[in-house]
Amino acid sequence: MSLPSIYQHKFAEKLTILNDRGKGVLIRMYNIKKTCSDPRSKPAFFTEKTMEPSIKYINKKFPNVDARSSTQHLGPVHKEKAEIIKVLNSYYQSFVDVMEFRDHVYELLNTIDASQCYFDIHVNYDLTKNYLDLVVTYTSVILLLSRIEDRKALIGMYNCAHEMIQGSGDPSYARLAQMVLEYDTPLKKLTEEFGPHSKAVTSALLSLHFLFVRRNQSAEQWRSDQLLSLISNSATMLSPASSDVMACEYLSLEVIERWILTGFLLCHGCLSSNPQCLELWKLGLQGSLYISLIRDDALQIHKVTEEFFGSLKGAITCPPLHSGQLHRNRRAFLRNAVRELEALLSDQPGLLGPKALCVFVALSLCRDEVNWLLRHAEHVTKTKTPEDYADSHIAELLFLMEQLRTLVHRHGPVIQRYHVQYLARFDALLLSDIIQNLTVCPEEESIIMSSFVSTLSSLTLKQVDKKEKFDFSGLRLDWFRLQAYTSVAKAPMQLRESPDVGRVMNLIMFHSKMLDSLEELVVETSDLSAFCFYVRPFEKLFALTMEEPAMLRFTIAFPLICSHFAHCTHSMCPEEYPHLKSCSLGLCNSFLEEIAKQAANCIMDACAEQRKLSEQLLPKHCASTISKARNKKAQKQPPKKGEPERDKPGAESQRKDRIVVTNMDKLHQMLSELSLSINHVPSFTVFEHTVTPSEYLSSHLETRSFVLMASYNQATQEIARPSEVLAGLRSYLAFIQSLGQFTCMDSSRIIRNVLLQQTQPLDSSGEQTLTTIYTNWYLEGLLRQASTGAIVLSPAMQAFISVPREGEQSFSAEEFSDISEMRALAELLGPYGMKFLSDNLMWHVTSQVVELKKLVTENMDVLVQIRSNFYKPEQMVSLLPRLTSADNVLKRMTIIGEILSFRSMAQSGLCEVFSNRCPFLMGPIECLKDFVTPDTDIKVTLSIFELATAAGIACDIDPALVTALSNLKTDSSSPEEEYKSACLLLVFVAVSLPLLASDPFSVYSIEMDGYSNNIHCLAKAIIHVSAALFTIHGKNIETHLKEFLLVRGCGQVSFHTVGLCARCTAPKGMLEYCIVEESSFLTVDMLETCFPYVLLRNAYREVHRAFLLNKLPAH
Repeated sequence: MSLPSIYQHKFAEKLTILNDRGKGVLIRMYNIKKTCSDPRSKPAFFTEKTMEPSIKYINKKFPNVDARSSTQHLGPVHKEKAEIIKVLNSYYQSFVDVMEFRDHVYELLNTIDASQCYFDIHVNYDLTKNYLDLVVTYTSVILLLSRIEDRKALIGMYNCAHEMIQGSGDPSYARLAQMVLEYDTPLKKLTEEFGPHSKAVTSALLSLHFLFVRRNQSAEQWRSDQLLSLISNSATMLSPASSDVMACEYLSLEVIERWILTGFLLCHGCLSSNPQCLELWKLGLQGSLYISLIRDDALQIHKVTEEFFGSLKGAITCPPLHSGQLHRNRRAFLRNAVRELEALLSDQPGLLGPKALCVFVALSLCRDEVNWLLRHAEHVTKTKTPEDYADSHIAELLFLMEQLRTLVHRHGPVIQRYHVQYLARFDALLLSDIIQNLTVCPEEESIIMSSFVSTLSSLTLKQVDKKEKFDFSGLRLDWFRLQAYTSVAKAPMQLRESPDVGRVMNLIMFHSKMLDSLEELVVETSDLSAFCFYVRPFEKLFALTMEEPAMLRFTIAFPLICSHFAHCTHSMCPEEYPHLKSCSLGLCNSFLEEIAKQAANCIMDACAEQRKLSEQLLPKHCASTISKARNKKAQKQPPKKGEPERDKPGAESQRKDRIVVTNMDKLHQMLSELSLSINHVPSFTVFEHTVTPSEYLSSHLETRSFVLMASYNQATQEIARPSEVLAGLRSYLAFIQSLGQFTCMDSSRIIRNVLLQQTQPLDSSGEQTLTTIYTNWYLEGLLRQASTGAIVLSPAMQAFISVPREGEQSFSAEEFSDISEMRALAELLGPYGMKFLSDNLMWHVTSQVVELKKLVTENMDVLVQIRSNFYKPEQMVSLLPRLTSADNVLKRMTIIGEILSFRSMAQSGLCEVFSNRCPFLMGPIECLKDFVTPDTDIKVTLSIFELATAAGIACDIDPALVTALSNLKTDSSSPEEEYKSACLLLVFVAVSLPLLASDPFSVYSIEMDGYSNNIHCLAKAIIHVSAALFTIHGKNIETHLKEFLLVRGCGQVSFHTVGLCARCTAPKGMLEYCIVEESSFLTVDMLETCFPYVLLRNAYREVHRAFLLNKLPAH
């Protein structure tokens, strides 16, 4: 072989291109196999019933399918020929790519054999590695091709459609069909093909013997060798980690194993003739049951070997009896060793310079063990030792790998500064000396090596400081070329005769990668993108980790691994990109959701514990303590032994033994572990999507409802007091606020969002909130009972009070409606919630007003006459008996008064809370309200009153009531009729009031400062409804209220005249006085014109006297 031909073969370039091309073809075959094996993704016509006969015919006749004369069998193909060509073109061209790839591989392997190249992983590392990679890649492509069940149908159907359209078959079809037939039994054909290449393959594999034996050790051997330990020999801690062939140190054991098993499977003749080959083969078999072809497609090597080798299996097979235990022990060792390594490098990142090789060795070993576990967990289904194929502590190993990757990325400049000096000040000088000492150095090789020295000598630290981009890809390709030139038989310079050149250049290659290919090297040694294709084991390992409390802090490793999946894409198969992207994001999202869910559950459980502690401090629990203190002071007997003694608040903090672990301790421990996981990284990227783990926890907490704290039972209408719920809520929020020391989430934002949701009718998930629950309960549970007389409003106590009745169980209304509860309710619901409550109350008021207007309409004629003649007793005597439903009017007005009284109490609670929270806002609002005069424009007045009402300030005219009643206007009635109806309603109420005197429940109570049947609520109803109605119609409120008093005074006389108040027992004038007191439009002087003050004074005296008589003891 002439010298120029050595350089013209371009082995380095061809091996580089063919390996990349082979990887792309392999991924395309994998994609076709996966697509066609899933009915949901395979071409549509492959699943159609009408196409089944055609597919069977093509498979039967393949490759000799006559598209012209077989119209009976290929009719469906003819109908859809255009669609078939369109859909199957990419499939067909992929098979053509396989054929072309095979041709180029044949040509290159034959040329290498003809050139008598020698391979030694320790001498010409790049040449040997790429050669073995090509052999394994080619074998994997052929094996995967043979696993595509529909390959004949795909190729044959495409060719038939092509012939139907073009008139002739595809030019590549004949050779392609022949290739497919040849590889029906792929291993048999492959062994025949590799017969001529057996010598080259065997020599390359035998060069791995020393390396494989040295690196494929048990965990015990690794431990005794202090593998990965930087502190085992402190004297060499700062010495650079080095080797004759640096790349061999972090070369994947899985890759070496695959080279050995695949190579000897193809060239098995040497196993019986060469003991060293047999020894290496057996060593390779002992490690795994399955070797990977591509991704999750694996070769069950022992089964294939036994079937293929037949009678020779006893001699050349070696069942891996303890491979599971071997790898389990390795993972346990690596967890400890890498933990120590990571801790040391984190503390002293400067060690990354001299010890960078240790990092990549650790990453490579960990990656191999993780991939082994994944591969076998997926494929090994029946085993006596399932613990060998499941690891609940795998998360720690994954986490440590991520930590090492992060250290390399974070301290890249440290590594660069070290190695740029190493290259310029040591490697360049050493290489120059070796070149000068070479006895034979042809011109071409001399030029290449001289360029190496000049390139390295020109490196300076300033390039690192200026953050210049290094690129040594040309230098590495030249070294690859030089290996190819000097590894052929007749080359003038033999690389194996100059081992120093290889040793130094391998060192230089590693150092150069530390400058320009750090990320690529990290990916090469620690890429875990295989998880993308082992979804089931991936999820199972995550589930095992979540069940292990000590591993919770490492769970973030699982979402972080999803960022690796982008590395498994290839430019030759862009169609799988969307699937890989969705799979990556889906897995990442599901893992983070589960972590956040667990953390949120833990937080809510801790909040519940805090609430229990907070409940112990509620005032209602101090009664027993007070009672016990009084009994002790009075020297009474202690309680019986059967009564359990209640612990005092704070007793839970007293512990005699620290070993005793409380539930709160467990929750804090679990929360700390999960928080470490969530806070590990602020964000990371998965397929161009930025993922923020803390946001998952925030979103979970924001959707958690506090409704359960209300303990609402719709069936029994039982509910917790607002003050108790508020106390519990404060304990919840205090704990969530303290999460700032655990997590990096914005606890203030979470609290704002959660509380804001509770002020709305429905939360973000469409569930009822505290606002809705308490609004419904106060309307249905409290005010409805008030309308039946079971609950009475007590102005003296400023609360609703339950009236005990025999045989009925009633709750204490005062416990839910006093000042403190209204204040707590306002704080719980907030301004939005209080407005929702107000709107619902107004809806019930308007429904009562609608019914009142109907009653007015029924009595329209009589009421018109009464209004015109109320000062004429003789006519009133005849008109009053004609009124119907007078008691109904009073009942509905009383209900309105109860609703408005409750709203007034709620507003006062809101006002107090608002004053405490925002005094700087309350002052200006009150000042603005004081500027309103009767002469102010009504629109301006209502706007100011609306602002004041929102702050809880009471106003003369209720804007919410005005708005609600103004919406009652109907198109059929004119404004004049509506105004007339409003006036007559006031007349109706005025002439009906005397009826209350005959009600036996119209009894005034000094203690409550009200009547037993809530008729004192009429005052608020009359004043506010009339003010709202006449504001709507733009009339003078004071004038109409004066008219009301006049009609009321004359009506009282008329009722006595007709004898309707014969059974009158209630004092006169007290209700009228309440009306005047309620209204800012009426005065006592106005009342004096209708009801002399002496009547009012006598009424109060009579009530007081009756109260005193009732308190006297009976004789």
